[in-house]
Amino acid sequence: MEQELFDIFDRQRNRIGTATRAEVHAKGLWHQTFHCWIWTEGNGGPEVLVQLRHPEKDTFPGLLDISCAGHLLAGESAEDGVRELEEELGLQASFSELSPVGIFTEEDIIAADCIDREFCHIYLLRSDWPLHRYSLQPDEVTGLYAFGLGQLRQIAAGTFQAAVIEGVKLGRQGQLEADARTVSAADFVPHPAAYYEMVADAVEAKLAGK
Repeated sequence: MEQELFDIFDRQRNRIGTATRAEVHAKGLWHQTFHCWIWTEGNGGPEVLVQLRHPEKDTFPGLLDISCAGHLLAGESAEDGVRELEEELGLQASFSELSPVGIFTEEDIIAADCIDREFCHIYLLRSDWPLHRYSLQPDEVTGLYAFGLGQLRQIAAGTFQAAVIEGVKLGRQGQLEADARTVSAADFVPHPAAYYEMVADAVEAKLAGK
């Protein structure tokens, strides 16, 4: 099986070559990712969607994370990352529909042989689809849930205790089933506080019409 090839960069985001996915994580090489946060105005206030990562993912398995995200392959730009929306969630969107948030530099030392250093290209997309309309990629995403913007702020502040979130999960036959689960901060991928604040600020700016 051919391994995915990524562009790699120095800390100043100058491209310095290419490497395989395995090599990138084993050596902690800087690479690029596409992040898209889907948001909507829920009945109780603004919400973002969080996906439940597949339990066999190589990083942060079984945790709640960004609505949609993926690595950019060698030669790709952030614009190419829009494909992830259809692949992971069955949502077709053009790049022009996304709102740019910025590039966040993130470094996670997960294990001695798994160091994840990413330049994250972050975007927003408003979607008022009901959750059961999404089509989840079974080997990547096992659930999709609504999460209040205020709760995202609490994650950033370190004050989030626990809450019941509602959404959909993949059933045994691949069908979507309604689901509700109690979650705490430990159930989320541990992005830096500044990352979550950046996303929450961007959603609030969209709500304010900026």
